[in-house]
Amino acid sequence: MQYISHYHSPLGNILLAADQIGLTGLWFEGQKYFALYLDKEHEEKEVPVLQQTKKWLDIYFSGKEPDFKLPLHFTGTDFQNEVWEILSAIPYGQTTTYGEIAKQIAAKRGLARMSAQAVGGAVGHNEISIIVPCHRVVGSNGSLTGYAGGIDKKIKLLTLEKVSLDSFFIPKKGTAL
Repeated sequence: MQYISHYHSPLGNILLAADQIGLTGLWFEGQKYFALYLDKEHEEKEVPVLQQTKKWLDIYFSGKEPDFKLPLHFTGTDFQNEVWEILSAIPYGQTTTYGEIAKQIAAKRGLARMSAQAVGGAVGHNEISIIVPCHRVVGSNGSLTGYAGGIDKKIKLLTLEKVSLDSFFIPKKGTAL
């Protein structure tokens, strides 16, 4: 059984979802893939993990790095879960590229290379936005593409974390505009 709750952030309303294992979803209302894998049968209820998530978000949106981890329950494919684990390790206030994540997975699997586009697909389907910080992933050329919540939210999240945006640019066309 999944439980849901709502959170009002400075960037818009957020839907939270969790099960008995941990947080399963965090989506901005109206974002691409909104609640795609949310169980059809769910209940609105303030379970402890959702209360913890709201506390984490309060700290985060105050401009500070939360000093505790939340229990997460990834519900994607093995590949998606592998990518999301890597996303979870990107430090607050730092960025990485799709290509760097692809290199990490290739090395772990003993492969010569891995597709950055495949990584981009997994990043784009991240079910636990912000906490699994897909907004910290950028194109190797400095493009701020690839955020299901929209490029404006990606910029605001990076700015909140005091990431210098000087070396990045907004693409003219792309997946997150």
